[in-house]
Amino acid sequence: MSSYGGIAGNQIYSYADEKNATIVDLRSDTLSRPSLAMRQAMFNAEVGDDVYEEDPTVVELQDKAAALLGKEAALFVVSGTMGNLIAIMNHCNERGSEAYCGEESHTFLHEQGGAAQLAGVMLCTLPNNADGTFDLKTLKNRLRSDRLHEPISRLVLIENTFNGKILPQSWIDEVSIFAKENNLKLHMDGARIWNAAIGSGIPAKEIVRGCDSVTFCLSKGLGAPAGSLLCGSRSFVEKARRIRKVLGGGMRQVGVLAAAGLIALEQGVQLLKEDHRRAFLIGETINSLGSKTFSVNLKTTATNMVMVNINSEDITAQNFVDRLEWVIDDVQDDRTIVRSLAINSRLVRFVFYYEIDDEAVERAGRKICHVIGKLDATV
Repeated sequence: MSSYGGIAGNQIYSYADEKNATIVDLRSDTLSRPSLAMRQAMFNAEVGDDVYEEDPTVVELQDKAAALLGKEAALFVVSGTMGNLIAIMNHCNERGSEAYCGEESHTFLHEQGGAAQLAGVMLCTLPNNADGTFDLKTLKNRLRSDRLHEPISRLVLIENTFNGKILPQSWIDEVSIFAKENNLKLHMDGARIWNAAIGSGIPAKEIVRGCDSVTFCLSKGLGAPAGSLLCGSRSFVEKARRIRKVLGGGMRQVGVLAAAGLIALEQGVQLLKEDHRRAFLIGETINSLGSKTFSVNLKTTATNMVMVNINSEDITAQNFVDRLEWVIDDVQDDRTIVRSLAINSRLVRFVFYYEIDDEAVERAGRKICHVIGKLDATV
C-alpha cells in the first residue's frame, strides 16, 4: 500500500493488465499531465537565467499572473507550499511572530509545519466551520496584547477553495476589514483560486481584492507540470525573491516550465467548468442510489471535488477506497479501477481534472455504483 492509500504506484498498472481493467484516477488534480499545447510551448520557450531576472517567459508569466489577480507583482515559485512559506516569512518578519489559520487548513496540516520548522512562526489554529470559514470573534480573542510575554500577532491565513468548497465572498471581505483594523496582514492560500472563480462567477481579482498576498497553483487542475505564483505588492515580491533564494527556490532557465504555466492560464482555466460539471454528476449519481451508508452533500459540491460521506460503523473510508481499486466480480461494471483518497475514516475524496472526460466519468460512475451496492449489502 502506498502512503496515499490503495495499491502502490506502479503495481496498479500490472494489476490492471492482469484484470484487463481500465484505470480512472481521481485521487487528485495534481495527476493531470501537460497537454500537447503545453509540451510544444515548453519546447519552443525563450529562456534566460531567472535568478538574474532575465528569463523572458518567466517575466511574462509573472506579469500575467499579477494582472489577473489585480496585484502589482508576482513571483514564480516551485510549489504552493513554498509560496505559502515565503508569504509567512515575509509578513512575519520579526522573531516571535504568530499567524492565525483554520485547524483544517493545508498550511497547518499538510506543509510539514514549515512555519515553525523553517520560519520560526507560531501557528495559532481556529476551528473551521463546515464552509471553511472560522469565527472572527474567536480570532479576536486569540490576538495578543502583552508584547513582553506573548508572541506578536502578525498574519491571518485563509484558504480558497477549502476541500473543494468556495469561501463566501462576504466572509473574505469581513476578514480583510478585520485584518486592517487589527494591524494584521492577510494571505490567501489560493491553490485552487481558479476553481473558486469559475464556480462562483466572481473574477479572481475580486475574490482576493482585500488580501495582501495570494498563492495559486498551476499544477492543480490547470495541467502544468509544476509551479505556483505568489502575488502581492511590488515591495512584497522583491522581499519574497530574496526568501525564495535561501529556501533553494532560485531557478535558472525555468522558462520551460513557465511556458506551460502560460498555457495553463490561457487555456486551462476555462476547462474547469467541465471538471465541476462532471464532479457534480458523480455526486448526483451516488445520491440517486438512495444509500443509507454513502452520500454527497451537493450543496457544497460546487467545484471539482466530490466528498463522499460514509455513515457506518462497519465500513470505513479505506474499505471503500480499496474496494474501488479491486476487480472481483465477473461483470463489466467492476472492470474499472477507480482511484480515490480517504481523507479520514468517514470521508472519501474524488477529484476531477481535464483528462477525466465524459467516458471516464461514465466508467467511474458505474464502478462506484457497483461497489456501493455491494458494500451496502454487507451492512
